[in-house]
Amino acid sequence: MAAKQTTKPDVEDRLLVIGCGMIAREVLAVKQQLALDHLELTCLPADFHFHPSRIAPAMDQAITEAKAEGYRHIYVGYADCGTGGLLDRVCEKHGVERIAGPHCFAFYQGAAAYAQVGEADMMSFYMTDFLCRQFDAFFIKPLGLDRHPELMKDYFGNYEKLIYLAQTDDPALDKVAEDAARMLGLVYERRATGYGDLPEALANAADAAAHHQRA
Repeated sequence: MAAKQTTKPDVEDRLLVIGCGMIAREVLAVKQQLALDHLELTCLPADFHFHPSRIAPAMDQAITEAKAEGYRHIYVGYADCGTGGLLDRVCEKHGVERIAGPHCFAFYQGAAAYAQVGEADMMSFYMTDFLCRQFDAFFIKPLGLDRHPELMKDYFGNYEKLIYLAQTDDPALDKVAEDAARMLGLVYERRATGYGDLPEALANAADAAAHHQRA
């Protein structure tokens, strides 16, 4: 697991979010926005995005370790994210909840909005603020496109559109997404989603933790 924020002595009363490294910045932004001072965050590696089979076993271990450290209130900062239901089995095993939805591209847009556009977006390549910041590290270099640009058609030839789901208004990130669409030969669309369902999900998890403390 990635390094965790300093654990406070009163871990039993705190909400620990074990999340995807791809949404760490956003979780912390929502924490500040909603003044969720008792929320702590630890993350699994962001590159599990490309290796969904690693998510459920790593989450199982992370929750087990967190409980051993004394955390009673744990929330899984993942959607299903390609685990094919295996993450839900881990959540059920430990009696914890996760973010609803199939993946972060859905909960950033909001479940209702995604339900309306999901089928139409089947041939679209999604980017988020994180993926804009890490475009070279997550796509260009691992796929060898910096050395073999001719492979772009092999990797992205079945896409028709690049959709940037923007959590923030950052011209630098806009430029990355626009340049990526141009480089990949895809139609470009920007959707200002903000944090989507994430604030409500974290607020509900915090409320549930507070309720259990009072019970």
